[in-house]
Amino acid sequence: MTRVALIDDHESVRLGLEAALAQTESFQVVLSGANVAAYLDWRRTAGEAPADVVVLDLTLGDGTTVSENVDRVVRDGSSVIIHSVADRPAAVREALAAGAAGIVSKSSPTHEVLAAIGTVARGELLDNVEWASAVEGDREFADAQLSAREREVLRLYAAGLPLKAVAERLGVAYSTAKENITRVRVKYVEVGRPAPTKVDLLRRAMEDGILHETPETPRDA
Repeated sequence: MTRVALIDDHESVRLGLEAALAQTESFQVVLSGANVAAYLDWRRTAGEAPADVVVLDLTLGDGTTVSENVDRVVRDGSSVIIHSVADRPAAVREALAAGAAGIVSKSSPTHEVLAAIGTVARGELLDNVEWASAVEGDREFADAQLSAREREVLRLYAAGLPLKAVAERLGVAYSTAKENITRVRVKYVEVGRPAPTKVDLLRRAMEDGILHETPETPRDA
């Protein structure tokens, strides 16, 4: 039996999926919650094993980013399906880069959602219309080849933190953070989108959905 966790800040969506999963003999809903923190708190306090599959909304109302949520769940040991409207290519791209196995639209029939959960539970990636159209229709997807660590360093640095503070926040050496930023700049040059200054890096982070809100104009550091 596949153990499934549902994470969505819309209770009606969770209840609908819970009811559909309960009617099958193949799935067991182990947790239904509004955010990733609630899921991880349940794991910690109950001593339960990670869910086989976590069905995760693309955008939650607690201020977290999709990359943060996907990364935390994947690192915890679960596969992730994004359950959302596939109309935000940058966010979909961010979810994929963070390790999501695929996306299934909230407009999909219930049997397709259940089939997607089964596919991912078997260790396979989803290959569906929503995922393909959201990614292939976005020119920048091919350009966004930053690693998860490079994206996180870029996000913090472009948001205005000095590089030393970025290193401290991530628990890495200053030289490591500096090397990550250097690699980021090289990769952007290679795809014809140079970012020689911190302001340029801010623009790239905004363009690629790595940073969603414009902070104060950063200073090079």
